[in-house]
Amino acid sequence: MDLHAAPDPSGLATAIAELHQNAISPNGMFGYPIINGRGTQDRTEHWSESWAVQFTYLLKDLIKLDNQVNGPWPAYDAACRQLIEEVVPRLLGALQVIIFDADESMYGHNEIEFGTWRCNWASHFKSPAYIREYQMKIEPSEPVEEWDDRNRLYAIKAAICDSAGHCGSRSRIIAYNDMLYLCEKYAPLETLERYDPAKDISVPGVLEPGL
Repeated sequence: MDLHAAPDPSGLATAIAELHQNAISPNGMFGYPIINGRGTQDRTEHWSESWAVQFTYLLKDLIKLDNQVNGPWPAYDAACRQLIEEVVPRLLGALQVIIFDADESMYGHNEIEFGTWRCNWASHFKSPAYIREYQMKIEPSEPVEEWDDRNRLYAIKAAICDSAGHCGSRSRIIAYNDMLYLCEKYAPLETLERYDPAKDISVPGVLEPGL
């Protein structure tokens, strides 16, 4: 196996789709039966019938850890609250497909798998060929037109995780800006700062904030 070359999109998509299709939650709920963790932090672990609720547990745990590592940031904390209280229920409330997500060690929604692929370190997987191949095997959840916004939400989780693991990482700025984008679109709040396309790594030509 060549660990340096980009994997074949079709082969990788087939393997991931098979994993997702064969993973069955033992009780039909989201979560995991035992407490597990990320790094030094035990995660909040509950079974939930709602993917929005389960994802909120993940997000709150990571935000708490990120603030412990990088310190409080009032504007960031305000955006986090608006994201959790308004955007997460709006974007994820209706999703019910359950798969086993090895990265999170839990039963979750299949689309969370691809949040990391949006991040600045995912050099190969930024190619649309990988998502396109996967979606030929497992179609996007409804509403299909909100797939990219759900992907951005999952990428926020991945970026906060990176920020919590690397003090001073620019991933925190990326996550914050993506929060502002989603809040402006789904739950506008006048007291929040404005989204900045120049800090959005999904915009062609933007590599990292400030570069």
